Amino acid sequence: MTQRWKLTIEYDGTDFVGWQVQENGISVQGCLEKAVHDFCGEKVTLHVAGRTDSGVHAIGQVAHMDLARPSTEKEVRDALNADLRPCRVSIVRAEPVSQNFHARFGALNRIYCYKILMNRWAPPALAAPYVWHVGWDLNVEAMHQAAQHLIGKHDFSSFRAAACQADSPIRTLKRLDVIETKHNLDFGRHVEIWAEARSFLHHQIRNIAGTLKLVGEGKWTTDDVKHALEAKDRTRGGPMAPASGLYFVRIDYPE
Repeated sequence: MTQRWKLTIEYDGTDFVGWQVQENGISVQGCLEKAVHDFCGEKVTLHVAGRTDSGVHAIGQVAHMDLARPSTEKEVRDALNADLRPCRVSIVRAEPVSQNFHARFGALNRIYCYKILMNRWAPPALAAPYVWHVGWDLNVEAMHQAAQHLIGKHDFSSFRAAACQADSPIRTLKRLDVIETKHNLDFGRHVEIWAEARSFLHHQIRNIAGTLKLVGEGKWTTDDVKHALEAKDRTRGGPMAPASGLYFVRIDYPE
């Protein structure tokens, strides 16, 4: 009999080809499944709440797996972390759950954050893999106002990747906030775009971030964003923002 385990995972996506195992490089999934095999000799498949692309980071990614070996929470967490040390991946929590738990299909809500470093001409030496560097100033308030046009249930065809495999472009965006945050350790100003929904389309948040940047620069108005949404045409949306600024923050499940 196997025990199902829920893993809460943090990782730096910079050097990975993404979450999913691929032939062209190292993946987060591949590192984790190897760590499990080294721990208990079992070959498992990890099921994840949301696949991330190359360069995208995670603070609270969730995956589940089934193990035959009896183990404690501490043993699973610490053993996997010991084997993961060469990789920039960490198991924050390992929790035994019922067989009914599913990391992807059981999720009620997903929260992402997109980070921009603006108003700094010098390229960031330390933060480069973790933000979108914009050398000039952005109108954060205008970006936030434009973002409100996207909240609710809409056809997000103008903000989905051409290769998106979702059956429908309809999604319900519960929250889209653009805020400026304070950092005292470096030059420049920091902007965060917080997005919350049950599920997202492929590249939806990065395409929204690229569109809102146009508003922040004064190249688009808030109505331009509304018109782009209504067009239901990817060519009418803004450019895709780089992966480096995107973070998978949290997934909510039923209690």
